[in-house]
Amino acid sequence: MSDLFESLKEKVNGHNLKVVFPEGLDDRILTAAGRLAEEKVLIPILIGNIEQIQEKAKSLGVSVEDAEIYDPENYIMKDELVASFVERRKGKTSEEEAKKILLDENYFGTMLVYTNKADGLVSGAAHSTADTVRPALQIIKTKEGVRKTSGTFIMVREDEKYVFADCAINIAPDSKDLAEIAIESARTARMFDIEPRVAMLSFSTKGSAKSVETNRVSEAVREAQALDPSLIVDGEFQFDAAFVPSVAQKKAPDSPLQGTANVFVFPSLEAGNIGYKIAQRLGGFEAVGPILQGLNRPVNDLSRGCDTEDVYKLALITAAQALQR
Repeated sequence: MSDLFESLKEKVNGHNLKVVFPEGLDDRILTAAGRLAEEKVLIPILIGNIEQIQEKAKSLGVSVEDAEIYDPENYIMKDELVASFVERRKGKTSEEEAKKILLDENYFGTMLVYTNKADGLVSGAAHSTADTVRPALQIIKTKEGVRKTSGTFIMVREDEKYVFADCAINIAPDSKDLAEIAIESARTARMFDIEPRVAMLSFSTKGSAKSVETNRVSEAVREAQALDPSLIVDGEFQFDAAFVPSVAQKKAPDSPLQGTANVFVFPSLEAGNIGYKIAQRLGGFEAVGPILQGLNRPVNDLSRGCDTEDVYKLALITAAQALQR
């Protein structure tokens, strides 16, 4: 495992953080949870039928002795969760509706996080992104001052580490969205021991082209600077002007970045998604994520094509986000 995750393990170790895995019967989830419990990095909470999970773990040769297992059908504190859910939904859900909704493992798991019975949640091995994110947005919601959640990737290649955002959630962010994404991405960067130097990307560098799109990015820079005057953030930049010092000298000689950006905020989801996959497939970077940002509590979404190692790593990230709070 890379130094990146060894560092995260050291950070979260000894804090007894609890991470919920709603997909408790999935082989990949069980194997990763067993490893996390055995290493005593964190305490996994597995959701599902207790006997079935124990039998499945035994068939996989995995010990879940140090994990907690909760069955939504028979959870001893279910009435408390139902009451909290009804209160949180503020009249949008009746008690009877809440009882049915909380049989859904993602809603049940999210309520464990909301009621402080767990510190974070990892799902998505067998569910869609919407199935994972919807309960989080309805129950946990975004932090004060943050309008929307966003999705970041940590791009890793040997000793190189960069943050790419938003590559997962917001299709067409406006200037306020982009500013929020910049601030939250800087927070994520610090979690990985990256001192953030944020570039707001476009097809223009410092007014070399004028359009609605470039104006939106340059406005986002001003808004991000207002939100956090201590943050090094600049733009709008073409990627080379943000990343290559010799190009920066020619295109943006007065910028504080000087071609040394390590956090890149893309102007749209299509640009971000394409960008991280080019870096991954052509540049040989490992893409870690998406890491969801801006929520009151950490909830993260796996790809349905994930493997056990992906589950393990995202659980470490989730625990580190909980610790950062």
